[in-house]
Amino acid sequence: MERTLILVKPDGVQRGLIGEIIARFERRGLKLVGMKFIQMSKALAEEHYAVHKERPFYNSLVEYITSGPVVAMVWEGKDAIAAARATMGATNPVTAAPGTIRGDFGMEIGRNLVHGSDSPENAAKEVNLFFNEDELVDWNRVTDAWIRE
Repeated sequence: MERTLILVKPDGVQRGLIGEIIARFERRGLKLVGMKFIQMSKALAEEHYAVHKERPFYNSLVEYITSGPVVAMVWEGKDAIAAARATMGATNPVTAAPGTIRGDFGMEIGRNLVHGSDSPENAAKEVNLFFNEDELVDWNRVTDAWIRE
């Protein structure tokens, strides 16, 4: 099974969308294996967004993600990364499809509610950045037989 990191960003937290966002991933069929409510430190934010260090928007990304609490989650499932990204919608909420998190609730790229890993390699790095192995729960969900063949 593949794992992916999902963050409910400060705008999602402040707008009271945590439950709605979690529900979207649950209804999709992904399985929650780790979750925490945190205030990201500047050091964690800089490490998380290190890939964007040379881009002009890097400082505003770090400033924004540390401006309020976030919900960090690890979701698991077959093709979890692709499923999560489809559930989130396009990075720009204005072009995101209706029915996606960003398409239904977002208006601007800088306030697009959620972050999701974009590849298996980045997912592994991001999950390890936010969670220790003992913080992830390996459990059997009885509904899995109704979600996957």
